[in-house]
Amino acid sequence: MYVEFSTLGMLYSPGTLLLSQGVSLCHTNLIQGTLLVTKEASPLRGNMNKYMDTLLKSSLFSGIIADDVDSILDCLGAIIKKYQKNECILMAGNTTEYIGLLLTGKAIVIQEDYWGGQSVMSAILPGHTFAESYACTPSSVLDVSVYAEAACSVMFLNVQKMLTTCPVTCGKHNQMIRNLLCDLAGKNLRLGEKSKHMSQKTTRDKLLSYLSSEMHRHGGNEFDIPFSRQQLADFLSVDRSGLSTELGRMKDEGMIDFHKSHFILKSPAQGWTDV
Repeated sequence: MYVEFSTLGMLYSPGTLLLSQGVSLCHTNLIQGTLLVTKEASPLRGNMNKYMDTLLKSSLFSGIIADDVDSILDCLGAIIKKYQKNECILMAGNTTEYIGLLLTGKAIVIQEDYWGGQSVMSAILPGHTFAESYACTPSSVLDVSVYAEAACSVMFLNVQKMLTTCPVTCGKHNQMIRNLLCDLAGKNLRLGEKSKHMSQKTTRDKLLSYLSSEMHRHGGNEFDIPFSRQQLADFLSVDRSGLSTELGRMKDEGMIDFHKSHFILKSPAQGWTDV
């Protein structure tokens, strides 16, 4: 059976973690503890249609057809949880046995140090997965936290059940294992890209590296990025005002155009000159 429920109030504000109603810091325990009191919850068979498009477009469900989704979710003991904006989904310092798959809304992965400093690692959009590496390594401790940037729904899948094939859906299990490996490889590539951006010496060079990667990812020179200005500055480890200044200069020089998170990259043939 797979069930759906909402979380208790674990709220986030910059540099501060707030707990209410005695919620455990350990997300794994939170899931397991909640399951113990929600065994009577209604199955989601009648409610999965609203998530079906997102699931089937997710790389984790690549090659899986809609008719097989219910049996797979039953077999994997899927959990769907709803979070309010700024709620903590996973907290650094804990462990997890679950892979998260964002169904609706938006989440963000943040690395925080002891003194409250933050670095944005990645944004999570519907269909994206997270925590795979940690779930596949049971003893590993999370060194990042995941927060809901907007109200969202997350499906959690027990990775041990995913990696242990069963006679009922073994073929689909194998497909999901292959998909999981592809997801992990993709995450490693993106981590390498981030390291490449970070290795650039100037704010402009970091922006050029990042925007070029996004252009290749989207297959064209016009695209939306998943970050606000502050999040982009954190992601590239640059000053927010310096980032905005450099973007303004690049726009004035005709290299780029943008409105909020929408960017258009322009080539020299389109009129910009290096100054």
